[in-house]
Amino acid sequence: MHDDFTTDGIDGGRPGPTDPEVGQIPTNDLSAEDLDNVNKTGTTTVGLVTADGVVIATDMRASLGGRFVSNKNVQKVEQIHDTAALTLVGSVGGAQSFIKSLRAEANLYEARRGESMSINALATLAGNFARGGPFFAINPILGGVDEEGHHVYSIDPAGGVMADDYTVTGSGMQLAYGVLEQEYEEGLSNEEAKTVAARAVKSAAERDTGSGNGVFLAEITDEGVDIHGHSDFDEVI
Repeated sequence: MHDDFTTDGIDGGRPGPTDPEVGQIPTNDLSAEDLDNVNKTGTTTVGLVTADGVVIATDMRASLGGRFVSNKNVQKVEQIHDTAALTLVGSVGGAQSFIKSLRAEANLYEARRGESMSINALATLAGNFARGGPFFAINPILGGVDEEGHHVYSIDPAGGVMADDYTVTGSGMQLAYGVLEQEYEEGLSNEEAKTVAARAVKSAAERDTGSGNGVFLAEITDEGVDIHGHSDFDEVI
């Protein structure tokens, strides 16, 4: 007797009724060398776990091939979940595609299950996308708040996912880390953390040619995500 539940899905040729639905990751035929002629964020992005939630800070500069400033007002942090945000690091197109794909999967999960995806699950999905997708050496930070707490993850280009109290990615990371090693401490409020994160980005912007032109700050709590840009560091330091 034919049994759809055993012959469909993994063992058969078409999805079974209990199999998960999986979206398609976008593809293209660009090579790594092609990235020399596309807009890159360069970038310094910072993520901090705080007593209130998470703070993410990024600079605002995009460059063409790392040699020419092509845009001075790039928002490099985007909300992707009710209480989570992700930074853009790498080629602008690849990072934007990554964010759209991750946001879509998070929305599909919520629609199918009637609950928000946990931040840990979202980080795992981001790592899988980075490892298997055509996103070209992106290195974003994911920050979010859920029932389990406050979380910051760095996603490396090979799909590795690492959680920490604070992390930095991008071309200005060494300069920014120097500030955080001195100023970050457990239990900072979001207001205190925004000042520390902005100082870290400003330090990188002073010497890293891929970073500059101001700072975007994302404040994440259990109530949502709030993102604001500041062309003058003095507004937030």
